[in-house]
Amino acid sequence: MTDSASLDETLAELRRLLDDDRERTVELILALRQSLTSIMGAAQATSTDDEHDPEGATIAFERSQAAALLSGAETRLSEIDHAIRKIAEGGYGRCERCGTEIASARLLARPAARTCIRCAA
Repeated sequence: MTDSASLDETLAELRRLLDDDRERTVELILALRQSLTSIMGAAQATSTDDEHDPEGATIAFERSQAAALLSGAETRLSEIDHAIRKIAEGGYGRCERCGTEIASARLLARPAARTCIRCAA
């Protein structure tokens, strides 16, 4: 990525990847929130307790799993938004630990990467 045209093309491709990933992540968050609401609604609709109901453990597990997936997706969205802000500010592609340039291959694989491979290890 030595010449300006190549850098601009790579940056444009990375921005497209981030935008696509953001769109998918927002859709996932919405679906997980809806699923969590449905699970919680189903749990409230029954008068049994989780501890003694054979289905209770399943409902509790589903609720816990959906909540964990939602938390992970929200974290991912935050990372994507951070990378998009860094592009706008001009600081994208620099390791947040050591300050070196993050390899374009790493950014193409993980566009929201904050660190170089060495610092990530």
